[in-house]
Amino acid sequence: MTATDPHAAAVAHLAAVDETLARMIARHGPCTLVPEPDLFESVARAIVGQQISVHAAAAVLSRVRALMPDGTMTPDGVLAVPDEQLRAAGLSWRKVSYLKDCAARFADGSIDPAALAAADDEAVIAALLPIKGVGRWTAEMALIFALGRPDVLSTGDFGLRSAMQRHWNLPAPASPSEMEAIAARWRPYRSVASWYLWRSLSTVTIGDADEA
Repeated sequence: MTATDPHAAAVAHLAAVDETLARMIARHGPCTLVPEPDLFESVARAIVGQQISVHAAAAVLSRVRALMPDGTMTPDGVLAVPDEQLRAAGLSWRKVSYLKDCAARFADGSIDPAALAAADDEAVIAALLPIKGVGRWTAEMALIFALGRPDVLSTGDFGLRSAMQRHWNLPAPASPSEMEAIAARWRPYRSVASWYLWRSLSTVTIGDADEA
């Protein structure tokens, strides 16, 4: 790891242990994954992005942020926006209820970002699962994109399953057991490996069954 490239050790390890990943790394260059320091923002963004494409999620998220006083999503800011306005921004009614529940739990202290920063991965997942609409996938995205946890493999992520099917010549999207077997050698840097797999897809749709 270097001061200029926090993922240097991870990239070197992945390139050394997996020829397929080495080719992705050569093609896509250094990992530019930078965790979002705001846990609420990360969970809220994951809720918005459930079951839709990255591009669609970005558009909806932009409209939701525009409803906030300074363009920043905060628990109090979300709670202050009428449900109808969130629906008009592109959220389904179900996602509106999920986002409001998430905001309420952060606002009242039920979820303490400072405490979770020091908790292990499974404890973070357990703390986030009570939020309406948050399943394991959403919690795992928070681990990667907010808390910067280095060794997360989301076996429910369709983008990762599809990327593994493509690059490892599988007959169908990779099953959880196939994903675990392929990724075993990537430890303790499976989050960075996942980033390269997502980058390898020309059109990425990520998500699990969090939104029923």
